[in-house]
Amino acid sequence: MPAATHAPPPLHVAIDDLPDGLIVSDRLGRILAVNHAATRLTGVGAEQALGRDMAEVFPFRDNDGREWWKALDAPGGLRIRTRIPEQSLHLPGGPELYVSARLVRRPARSGDVERVTIMLRDSGARARLERSRANLVSTVAHELRSPLTSVKGFTATLLAKWAHLTAEQKLVMLETINTDADRVTRLITELLDVSRIESGRLKIHRQVVDLPGRVRRLIAGRVAAGETEDRFRLVVSADLPETWLDQDKIDQILGNLVENALRHGLGTVTIEVQSVDWGVAVSVRDQGKGVEPELAAHVFRQFWRGNSRRRGGTGLGLFIVKGLVEAHGGTIAVQRAPEGGAEFRFTMPAGAPEFA
Repeated sequence: MPAATHAPPPLHVAIDDLPDGLIVSDRLGRILAVNHAATRLTGVGAEQALGRDMAEVFPFRDNDGREWWKALDAPGGLRIRTRIPEQSLHLPGGPELYVSARLVRRPARSGDVERVTIMLRDSGARARLERSRANLVSTVAHELRSPLTSVKGFTATLLAKWAHLTAEQKLVMLETINTDADRVTRLITELLDVSRIESGRLKIHRQVVDLPGRVRRLIAGRVAAGETEDRFRLVVSADLPETWLDQDKIDQILGNLVENALRHGLGTVTIEVQSVDWGVAVSVRDQGKGVEPELAAHVFRQFWRGNSRRRGGTGLGLFIVKGLVEAHGGTIAVQRAPEGGAEFRFTMPAGAPEFA
């Protein structure tokens, strides 16, 4: 005989377990329930509200001062109406809230309203998201305007006056166009990385990575690009464990941290790779002014640039670094370096991944 199967017991969720505010009233507006989240958002507890009139206890108004509950007219209106779209409302002297409602009918189709469930959400998180999006649009517009204006101007000049320009003038213009095109490409790449990090779509392709070798390759590239060799110092501890990481993303992490040290720091940039209890730690230190302790919590946020006004930074690099490190299961922090500059230290887990 087949093994007997047992259906799981029905799940009963307490209204205080809900992350959003919940108020329940009957069709006439007598309050039946108020959860903890609603109390936190409105300042009105269940003991103050139960059994009382909705319009009296929660006199929500829209931005034009209209009374929301009165306009809702739960018993009236179309009998097929069941959902009230989310609106921005507020209590007198209280914060802005996003409020939506559902009219529960019996029978469900075209029946009388039995009760009204009202959901409340804090407007603060959404306002922060909207500000972040506005900052993103502003940053993209600002960062794209300058290189695209340059590319357009020099291209138009080359097309119109090619025969009258010297070879040296043409070379300068083409080099500028190439540099600004790289800048646009870099910005687009950063925006795609931000999108993948925020949406959780970042994929890690693990392989054995020689961290000191990647650092040496990075330093060689910076020296070839014009930095002096004595600007860098590499310190590697013995007996490093094997690390399975995404090589391209490790290069991106190291490149962003070294670029940050070169742009904002002074003196020698020291990269130290050492073994720690559960993996490998990499520190990138400079000898500049460093990061003030009260600002340490802000440096990995989007668009953070500190007091720097130097051209070329979008304020996304360290946000991306943190996302890439955490996608590997690692951690990253910033502190004051022994020489007084900034020290960015990230730690990656060692050993082969579970699928290996």
